[in-house]
Amino acid sequence: MAHYTVIGLVVLSSSCLQGSIGFGLGMITAPVLVLLRPDLLPSALLLLAVLTSLTAFLRERSDVDWALVGWGLLGRLPGIAVGTAAVVLLPQTGLSILLALTVIGGVAFSLVGWSPAATNRNMAFASGVSGIFGTATSIGGPPIALVLRSLDPSPMRSTMSAYFTLGTILSLTGLTLSGEVTTTHLTAAATLLPFMIVGLWLSNFVIRRADRRLLYRIAVCASIVGALLVIGEAGLALLRG
Repeated sequence: MAHYTVIGLVVLSSSCLQGSIGFGLGMITAPVLVLLRPDLLPSALLLLAVLTSLTAFLRERSDVDWALVGWGLLGRLPGIAVGTAAVVLLPQTGLSILLALTVIGGVAFSLVGWSPAATNRNMAFASGVSGIFGTATSIGGPPIALVLRSLDPSPMRSTMSAYFTLGTILSLTGLTLSGEVTTTHLTAAATLLPFMIVGLWLSNFVIRRADRRLLYRIAVCASIVGALLVIGEAGLALLRG
């Protein structure tokens, strides 16, 4: 129960950052889950993520580029197959290291200034990568954000929320078919859902009062610290094993 309290507070904080600056839920929460409850990944966090994306989509659905979403979902399918296979076949230590590297890679993606054109081909390719890492680790946002950030703000937010709502459902479908979504994951997601709702609600106030650059730095630092702790824990497990 103590673990759930700690995880819940992390979900609350990271959801607040997610609602304020557009990322934080997966990048911050996933490493904490690896350290405290690795059995909940990736399915429990994906269940929370799909609700976050759906909320954003219902709020900003008027400017969706459905062609990009369609090509993205098509490109995501093979990535989901690879990501699901990784969850089924890789040992826990291997998945932990993969998740940590995904977090660090996500931070690098967010810092890079290069922005490829939002073409159907680029979206399909980025979605393949997103499907692999999003399904295996619950962190699939950075490649899509890299492609879509060349759009105007409103179409970018709308298209991204539509893509991740449908894409995460597809990832959960693949995991369900492979037996990786259980009542434990559903119960954990239901238990953590109130924390996420409160965090998203608080973001409405935080976004008007806090310095977005400061929040961004906090999210990046927390993500990197979490990833390094996961790598350290995985290294110790390998030494013990």
